[in-house]
Amino acid sequence: MSKIGDKWTILIAIELEDGPKRFSALQRSVEGVSQRMLALTLRRLERDGLVERTVYPTKPPSVEYALSDLGREMTVPVKALGTWVAENLIRIERARLKFDTALD
Repeated sequence: MSKIGDKWTILIAIELEDGPKRFSALQRSVEGVSQRMLALTLRRLERDGLVERTVYPTKPPSVEYALSDLGREMTVPVKALGTWVAENLIRIERARLKFDTALD
């Protein structure tokens, strides 16, 4: 669960929802991700069966990443959670303010 709910996994999955992307395109579109973290996350997602990696026999080889069927299924609850957070952000911020004020 911690792997699936991690920040980079969610952002990468959302980027791949529109279709396959090359590594460099993902790195440009996922703001703040380092090359190393992107590579590690993609490898983990591939191992978990959420992402498929396709190597094309060009010179140099071209590689694309795409969500697998399992990965596309994962985006449904992830997006639902994101929607819930967006809809309740004011309530969450009020709770934080109340908590922080009580600490003073």
